[in-house]
Amino acid sequence: MYSLPQHKHTPNLHHKVCKNSSPFHPLRVCCSTTSTPKSNVKPLVIEPRLVPVVPRVITTIDEHRPINKDTDLQSTWSHRAWVTVGCTTLLISLGESIKGAMDSNMWVEPIIASWVGYILADLGSGVYHWAIDNYGDGSTPVVGAQIEAFQGHHRWPWTITRREFANNLHALARAVTFTVLPIAIFCHDPIVQGFVGVCSGCIMFSQQFHAWAHGTKSRLPPLVVALQETGVLVSRSQHAAHHRPPYNNNYCIVSGVWNDFLDKHKVFEAMEMVLYFKTGVRPRSWTEPAPEWIEEIETSSQIQTQ
Repeated sequence: MYSLPQHKHTPNLHHKVCKNSSPFHPLRVCCSTTSTPKSNVKPLVIEPRLVPVVPRVITTIDEHRPINKDTDLQSTWSHRAWVTVGCTTLLISLGESIKGAMDSNMWVEPIIASWVGYILADLGSGVYHWAIDNYGDGSTPVVGAQIEAFQGHHRWPWTITRREFANNLHALARAVTFTVLPIAIFCHDPIVQGFVGVCSGCIMFSQQFHAWAHGTKSRLPPLVVALQETGVLVSRSQHAAHHRPPYNNNYCIVSGVWNDFLDKHKVFEAMEMVLYFKTGVRPRSWTEPAPEWIEEIETSSQIQTQ
């Protein structure tokens, strides 16, 4: 309790509010005075009263930002099962090709067919990547989840290196299983099987090639680095250009062999014009990058917690 004598010239009513800036015990002190005859002077009484202070919370991390050990990046038994079935399907197809080539003593044609399958898989990955980057959204039937995932990938591209193997491949493995398994069972032509086995295999593993393209050289297996540097797999430097403005090039993610041709001849731009005049739909690449497309750089603390 603290007392202060009242002065002669005191206003009729005066309120003064004082704040204690202590970070541990925030206080608000209310002081009041009243005017009374001089003969009945009473001391000014200051009574501290605790006033609850609501702390200010500043959010610095996006609630949708993937974090290390996020369950969305981990493989489930369902993911592993689909990848196992997908790999088995590929082995059946390639086995049929090899068996047919041995029985007929015909090797050149299946090898050429396999090479064509590898080349076309890269082109297919680019067309598909271009389509889901530029059209549709999370509500699009069948591929909506993939479109949404690719949008998030543009903002946090480094998270693909955290995604576990089966988690990364299970969707493509499921598609390969339903598409290739009937062919692998009922077709015994070594040329067809060679093409189908290699093409579908490259498509199924394209997401892993994509993940390696985001990896640092020191963290990748030497064989993967060698395949990237020789152009067998899409290189890190080539794919990095896709994640820089204007985000409309280098879509292919198997070997990247088609990227120079497609970008130089503006193939995707021509396809966008055709779709625009036919449907009136503008691709996302025609507008300024939305905030969710701007890459958020991985912090050093995130790297250290890997």
